[in-house]
Amino acid sequence: MRVGRDTGGEKTLVEQLNGQRVRNFLDAFYSRDIEGALACCTDDVDFVANVPIDIMPHMGHRHGKAAMREMWSTIYSRYSGMRYEMTTIVTEGDKVAAKVRAFLHKRDNDRTIQIDIAAFYAFRGGRIAQIREVMDTFDLVQQVLERDVAADLAGNKPRRI
Repeated sequence: MRVGRDTGGEKTLVEQLNGQRVRNFLDAFYSRDIEGALACCTDDVDFVANVPIDIMPHMGHRHGKAAMREMWSTIYSRYSGMRYEMTTIVTEGDKVAAKVRAFLHKRDNDRTIQIDIAAFYAFRGGRIAQIREVMDTFDLVQQVLERDVAADLAGNKPRRI
């Protein structure tokens, strides 16, 4: 795994710091520490996730700490427990890419949703200024709705998943 720019086998101090900043941010977020996660972000943080907002209206595009706080509060209200595993992190200057596997426990029935997320962070002044998340939204929707969406679309009798 390549981490940071090739500078004779060492990554720069900024790249090391930014990688750790992403880990600190994720630790705070997944432990439900909204203020700790927000402290890692700029006041005008910009967030985009490629999710169908008609099913998950709290997600999509959010701008600023107030919007992030509202989105995260909604997420925390829907899931009783959350954890993550970071499988890959790549840093280059003020940019960090991370592959994260998230585990969310639904509050209403304690089922676990598991999603792989490719997250891209951009830093400004040592804080996260942009977050872009890409995930398999089809799989996510099936898990959230607990339905075989492919069967629904094909006109077959839907089955619970």
